[in-house]
Amino acid sequence: MFATPDPVWPVLLLAVVVGGDALMSIRPPAFIRDCYAGVGFPLEWGWALVYIKALATAGLIVGVWHDGVGVAATAGVVAYFVAAFIAHIRAGFVGVTFWINCLGMLALSLGVLVWSFVW
Repeated sequence: MFATPDPVWPVLLLAVVVGGDALMSIRPPAFIRDCYAGVGFPLEWGWALVYIKALATAGLIVGVWHDGVGVAATAGVVAYFVAAFIAHIRAGFVGVTFWINCLGMLALSLGVLVWSFVW
């Protein structure tokens, strides 16, 4: 439990998705900008989220081979999307982007955590 992931492929899938999210966030498309605005997150601080997502991606990949790193990175991704969930609820920004992007990513990351590290 909590060593290296088993199975590995869900962690790598999460790494691809979070890495893609980081790349999209470099020059955020309209739906990401709308999400920032909807929860009151300044667009000028978007660079911080790019770094967080890039580090999470690296941690997920490194964690495939090093005990504890993968579970820590996956738990960090879960925490990130729990914080996003809370921000959406507090701001009352619960439209389509909340249900698809925020909750979808929270469900994916939580599923990976449970399936690859706990179960």
